[in-house]
Amino acid sequence: MPESWRTRFSRWAFNWFPAYRGTGARVDYIASDWHEVRVRVPLSWRTRNYVGTIFGGSMYGAIDPVYMLMLIKILGPEYVVWDKAATIRFRRPGRETLTAVFRLTPEDIAAIHAAVAETGKTEGEFSVDLVSSSGDVHASFTKLLSIRRREGQASRVDEGQASRASSVDEAQASRPKV
Repeated sequence: MPESWRTRFSRWAFNWFPAYRGTGARVDYIASDWHEVRVRVPLSWRTRNYVGTIFGGSMYGAIDPVYMLMLIKILGPEYVVWDKAATIRFRRPGRETLTAVFRLTPEDIAAIHAAVAETGKTEGEFSVDLVSSSGDVHASFTKLLSIRRREGQASRVDEGQASRASSVDEAQASRPKV
């Protein structure tokens, strides 16, 4: 699925966001429905460690926010998504540009909707690998995300407006009439 103008702008903003830019990684592609994102981590002066390979922090920083942002965009404002945990398994040193492809299927999203509808919240575990151009896995990551339905946002706003309105009514009632 091609990028839309909106996801193209999101990709551009992502790559210029200082915290992500500092990792040395680049988001290369965001599908128009946010079900696929591709990330690249080059071996450069910004990502190179003391021994001349890609710094593990750059590898992790490159993948860290992606699944959370994908789910936030796909599920919409009715859901709250937070990172809970992550594991990293470094398999071999990164001596060349590494890429990661993040995918969420419609079945993944349906399972999240069903679990949240049943219990009010769920935790999802998502995996991704950083691979070389030859397909060798250099690092494997697992992210644990907490997903829940946003509770009563509209009702809290309505209650706040009602309480302000009653405060104004009380203030006007206690004022002496001239």
